[in-house]
Amino acid sequence: MNSISRGLRNAFRNPTRTISIVLILALSIGLIISMLAARHAVDEKISNVKSQVGNTVSISPAGVRGFEGGGTALTTNQLASVAKIANVTNVTKTLNDRLTTTTSNLVSGIEPGDLGTRRADQTGFSMPATPANNSNGTTAYNDSTSTTTIGRTFTMPVQIIGVSDVSQASTFGGSTITWKSGSVFDATKDENVAVIGTKIATKNNLSVGSTFTAYSTKVTVVGIYDAGTTFANNGVFMSLSALQRLSDQAGSVTSATAVVNSLDNLSAATTAIKNTLGSVADVTSSQDTANQLVQPLESVKSIALFSLIGAAIAGAVIVLLTMLMVVRERRREIGVLKAIGASKFSVIRQFVTESVTLMVLGLIIGLGIGVAAATPLTNMLVDNSSSSSQTATAGSRGTGFGMMRRNLAQIGQQTVGNIQASVGFDTIGYGILAAIIIAILGSAIPAYFISTIKPAEAMRNE
Repeated sequence: MNSISRGLRNAFRNPTRTISIVLILALSIGLIISMLAARHAVDEKISNVKSQVGNTVSISPAGVRGFEGGGTALTTNQLASVAKIANVTNVTKTLNDRLTTTTSNLVSGIEPGDLGTRRADQTGFSMPATPANNSNGTTAYNDSTSTTTIGRTFTMPVQIIGVSDVSQASTFGGSTITWKSGSVFDATKDENVAVIGTKIATKNNLSVGSTFTAYSTKVTVVGIYDAGTTFANNGVFMSLSALQRLSDQAGSVTSATAVVNSLDNLSAATTAIKNTLGSVADVTSSQDTANQLVQPLESVKSIALFSLIGAAIAGAVIVLLTMLMVVRERRREIGVLKAIGASKFSVIRQFVTESVTLMVLGLIIGLGIGVAAATPLTNMLVDNSSSSSQTATAGSRGTGFGMMRRNLAQIGQQTVGNIQASVGFDTIGYGILAAIIIAILGSAIPAYFISTIKPAEAMRNE
């Protein structure tokens, strides 16, 4: 009987010990497989998050801030320079304008209400807490210096937006877009066509194929969308070039978004954009918030690595201690083998075969454990690591950029969640390789030292 067959037989020499060792090794190997799968899945998710979430730079004319700012529009030539900056993959340009009763026949789908009529105080006086109602159906706001009258027929303006890219739902103000009828236009063409929100469509009795007037020009409705909010559904969208032409604002851009190929390059790209545009633009990014989204995943990678190393060390120690115990029990047997001419290599090979046999049995069971536990363990680690980040984000208050940060955080948490840690052939291959190395090293070392003993000494000690 050669050393390999003896090793295979000896693996089952003590059934109770064999079962115990195999189960312990299976748990160790299962954890190794799970952590390998977790690291692989998290690596892919980090790359995905870095290329899709928080990798944008917002560009606006210096001083622009909704109704309370000013500034001068940027130009397409200025933004063409931004598009040439390293790591910038795309620049989406936008032109915002308002349609009033003098420039369009459209009526806003949103009533002004109390918030809308508060703009009456723009003349600079303080409005009283309780306005006086006039007999002619208007509301008067009085102080010691002036009186301003707002008619009950006050109508909100309609926001019209020219865009250079219609591929993202966020262009229309929503996280998802439902097309109620028709479809979006080709943003690369200068045509008198537009898509409108459901509020505008309902208020003005418009459908696909209908026309409305804007800047003394008939514009055809080609699509009606639902972005999920009242404000977003009150919008009118055209191609950027069409709105620039109709509104007599050739080359003008009121906002832009630069997409960077990875979060890793966001800081450098933001600095380059600021240097390129100078003082004519306000340039902001969500670097800190985006980093907070990636941080939990980086933590999971570290945890998975430490767990992987720990499981491998545990497996090696189990094999080492087991084989130390085995070789000490078989000193007499080893002495007999040496006496009848067995070489050191033959003795080592016998014990390595026994160790590998036990490891293979543990590997078969461990693969099942690893495949079943990979996804639950990964998501548990991600959820635990994300909890502190979510708490910090929830504590944020305010509007403007703070609101953008919270929206980004919500999108990021949705992206980070539900990681599927699939166990592929590469993961299985690494797991098998690790198990074999552990088995060989854990058994070869004690087998080598015991194989150096002289037969007479082994027999005498027994």
